[in-house]
Amino acid sequence: MATIQDVARSAGVSTATVSRVFSAPDQVAEVTRARVRAAVVDLGYTPNLAAKTLRTLRTDKILVTVPDISNPFFSQVIRGVEEAATAAGYAVLLGDTRHEEAREEQYAQMLLRKEADGLIFLGHRLPDTLADMVATLGPRTPIVNGCEFSPGLAVSSAHIDNEGAAAEAMAHLYDLGHIRIGVITGPLISPISRDRLAGVRQTAGSRGRADTLTIATGDFSIESGAAQGEALLAQPTPPTAIFCFSDEMAMGAMSAIRDRGLSCPRDISVVGFDDIRFARYLDPQLTTVSQPTEQIGHEVVSLLLEILSGNGAHPRHITLPHRLIIRSSTAVPP
Repeated sequence: MATIQDVARSAGVSTATVSRVFSAPDQVAEVTRARVRAAVVDLGYTPNLAAKTLRTLRTDKILVTVPDISNPFFSQVIRGVEEAATAAGYAVLLGDTRHEEAREEQYAQMLLRKEADGLIFLGHRLPDTLADMVATLGPRTPIVNGCEFSPGLAVSSAHIDNEGAAAEAMAHLYDLGHIRIGVITGPLISPISRDRLAGVRQTAGSRGRADTLTIATGDFSIESGAAQGEALLAQPTPPTAIFCFSDEMAMGAMSAIRDRGLSCPRDISVVGFDDIRFARYLDPQLTTVSQPTEQIGHEVVSLLLEILSGNGAHPRHITLPHRLIIRSSTAVPP
């Protein structure tokens, strides 16, 4: 087995510096931390601090990071996390990363400093320090992903079949008779956006409508839905239906429709995604894909507790059921 002396020799630093990388990383320059992390991965070294504390120390806290705490979808997932964690005797620490890598790294350091027993992240990426930790400790690493699904991260996750859900939403619009459909995706760096877009393209292709599909890219926010909805409606031949990859963007698209003096669904149908608590109270009520948000929260806590109890032999990926909820925002095309 590699020793701390081997890591120090490979990285060109002292053993004290290697130790500080894991116990007090803020005291070590980033370029030095990167050399040490690379040596740890290359040599397959298990840092004593990380390995020992994961087995023996408990804080009875779980850290949850969310990319956008203002998004009502995440609030419903967090409620499920809180319920399951409290029932198991854990408190929840919540971090809003705002899609910023620097903030993600700050929360990663909290886990390395053992300020929490485990991490649940609801975004799509792991900071380098935690990716290295996963590479070193493997399935014993107390890190779980919720909502996204990226097998390359090598961590357990709970999510829905986003590709299949998007395919169902598109099939609903085609079954109503729509031919020209506009789609507002989330950021395509996100696996859920790519999976949903794959479902869109698969259904459009199977219906022979790939050439009448128009794709716009949003960021899941109301503002991007309004902006991209306006762009779709400004086309010489606008779509008769718009499928948005979040309910917030659908709300923005419906605002753009009203601003043009048009009516939903008389002139343009709209479909959202998530079934946030406001979706059924819009006028018209929003057709959307419902995710079991609180159940996702319960499942990610359950997965993390498996790891903390020493039973996580390998990453597990749980696919939960979704439902297409048909309401009054969709109708036959004009």
